[in-house]
Amino acid sequence: MAPAAISADGAAVLDPSVRVMPPGEGIPAKYVAFSGIWGGRLDGMYDGKLAVLTISRGGNVSAIYAWGDVADNKPGVADGEGKIFGNTLKLRRLPNGADVSAVMQADGTLTVTYGLADRTYTGTFTKQ
Repeated sequence: MAPAAISADGAAVLDPSVRVMPPGEGIPAKYVAFSGIWGGRLDGMYDGKLAVLTISRGGNVSAIYAWGDVADNKPGVADGEGKIFGNTLKLRRLPNGADVSAVMQADGTLTVTYGLADRTYTGTFTKQ
């Protein structure tokens, strides 16, 4: 279970205890590129963080997604599982109802899409 996110200023917060497991041998480089803690802003104003914690040889991942204030949704954090298909990481629907996907760009950034309540937010995340 993800440690709680507490933010007085509406920012996305990952607990400092969150640790990324280095991908093991045999994991394809295109999957390894997703490993780590990423952060950025959705629509230039909504804070988000994605921690890709583990990656399997088949592209399955465990992750934590933290969001700041997004419309009427207060800051929070949720465990997630998903899969990498080509250059896209798609998480299963989060407990708050959000859908998250991340597309690896040629420059090593992620284009993250966060869909919630019939609204879609997009932004560029960089490795932290």
